[in-house]
Amino acid sequence: MKLRTLIASLSPLALLACSTSDTQPAPAVDGTDSAVPADAASPPAPKDAAIFQDDAADAAFVCNPAAPAGSFYALSSPDLGQTRTVSMCEYRGDVVLVVNVASACGYTPQYKPLQAVFEKYGSKGFTILGFPCNQFGAQEPGSDKDISTFCTAEYGITFPMFTKSNVNPPTENPIYSWLKAQPGGAGAISWNFNKFLLSRKGVLIKRYDSTVTPDDPSLTADIEAAIAAAK
Repeated sequence: MKLRTLIASLSPLALLACSTSDTQPAPAVDGTDSAVPADAASPPAPKDAAIFQDDAADAAFVCNPAAPAGSFYALSSPDLGQTRTVSMCEYRGDVVLVVNVASACGYTPQYKPLQAVFEKYGSKGFTILGFPCNQFGAQEPGSDKDISTFCTAEYGITFPMFTKSNVNPPTENPIYSWLKAQPGGAGAISWNFNKFLLSRKGVLIKRYDSTVTPDDPSLTADIEAAIAAAK
């Protein structure tokens, strides 16, 4: 799997005050983000700006063998910046952690352990896919460019990020429709930084609440077990 990240120099997005506490309010839909699928990238060293991905060779990616209809690998989503549409088939054989993220939330500091976990396990067949969403307290109001600048400048994020989209109805990203339709994944996304862990075969292993940090021993144990499992 070839995954690349182009880093461009941009000024950081100012972090907005978070309007939530550790208690998760009910989801609020702002209706401004249309649902669209997700991105790709491999762990290059963080640099001093944005994580827009733009690679002509990757844009021609072909899923071979073809992903079965209805599988995670049959889905796709535009990357952060919408430079190309990324097939989830690019992550076939990897353990995947899917996270809906926001730049101005009380859980936003989870970006730091997310990046640390990505760096720790990335070389072992593990990746994280970040999906910015503005449905919860309008805590992701910026553009893809703003989000990219913030994530790189504040946290040095190098894992794949996707264009801003909704994770709950009525216009939810089809990747989230699929995740919530899997055994153990049911229920509306409750707030920013809910997490879904998928096996090397694209099967949902477990869903985690926002309060479960990326470096929580229970989550990292599940990641390690999934990495150790045969493809």
